[in-house]
Amino acid sequence: MHIDFHDKTNSVQTDYVDLIQRLLIFAAQKEGIVREAEMSVNFVDNKEIQELNRNYRQKDSPTDVISFAMQESVEGEMDIVGDDIPMILGDIVISVDKAKEQAIEYDHTYERELAFLTVHGFLHLLGYDHMNKTDEKKMFKRQEEILGEFGLER
Repeated sequence: MHIDFHDKTNSVQTDYVDLIQRLLIFAAQKEGIVREAEMSVNFVDNKEIQELNRNYRQKDSPTDVISFAMQESVEGEMDIVGDDIPMILGDIVISVDKAKEQAIEYDHTYERELAFLTVHGFLHLLGYDHMNKTDEKKMFKRQEEILGEFGLER
């Protein structure tokens, strides 16, 4: 899987980027993403994620992670198929500020919080959601399974 990393905060250590890359490859294997896939992970501050949240979700407050899935089908849109075309999953945007705040709030490491937000965003790219209790339970259970199997349980 090809992952583009963009750190607009210039604060995410290489060790964390390496961890997130390994985690995403692991999660992709667990979810059966076997074809060559592409995605990006973007690290931003609270100000930038608030702007994205306001513009795309009509919520004028900072959030921890936002995903922009490219595999969602839209009615009337043609499917592009072919084995030679890479699967473009989309973009994950993580607020480094929120990750640090929530690591303290939830009493675990910054590393664990970044990993949690990464898996959460990744599952959104794959179509998981938490708009109702049933879907939320399924998504959060899957997040914890992936993190646990990777060795980052709470």
